[in-house]
Amino acid sequence: MNIGVVGAGMIGGTVGVLWAKAGHRIRFGTRHPESLGPLLAEAAPNASAGSPEEAARFGEILFCSVPYGAWPSLAPALAPLVSGKVVLDSANPYPGRDGDFARAAIAAGEGAGVPVARLLPGARLVRAFNSVYFKTLQTEAHRAGDRVGIPLASNDAAALDVAARLVRDAGFEPVVVGPLARARSFDPGTPVYNTGMSGAELARALGVARSP
Repeated sequence: MNIGVVGAGMIGGTVGVLWAKAGHRIRFGTRHPESLGPLLAEAAPNASAGSPEEAARFGEILFCSVPYGAWPSLAPALAPLVSGKVVLDSANPYPGRDGDFARAAIAAGEGAGVPVARLLPGARLVRAFNSVYFKTLQTEAHRAGDRVGIPLASNDAAALDVAARLVRDAGFEPVVVGPLARARSFDPGTPVYNTGMSGAELARALGVARSP
């Protein structure tokens, strides 16, 4: 697949490299693409860099790994470019960093993904890769035995299928939790957040069936 990755930091860079190594074509989109030389070398030959808008145009799928507080300013540029596309979102709200948008999302109690979905009304939004530490992603991908679980939530069943495939391609086990609002069960501060649980452990903890 052609995958746009908006944000090339700890999560976006790590997952983007894993997908590139799995054979997907990656376009990292950042405000400073000229600084991504080392990351592109690690992901070679399947990666390139450009602006966030270029990544959104390039990708059949878009993975957004940006600070949660960036969404209100970023979404107007991306929304028309991702209509109908599967968009994976890993942004977590931290009020001290992300300001009013994060505080409002937490106060609403509907999960971090729902406010983002409102900003991207045509996108098929999936919460993904928000609950596992980036160093765990770096060191535990494709491990033998039970793989690290990545919880997923979306209102679009077909988008969940795509996300599950990409989780497997990156070397982890997808755990489908349910509709987008259920992503609050793996937001920051929940019992499963940043635990590195296996897929089986995560499914048990969240009370869902293990994905086939």
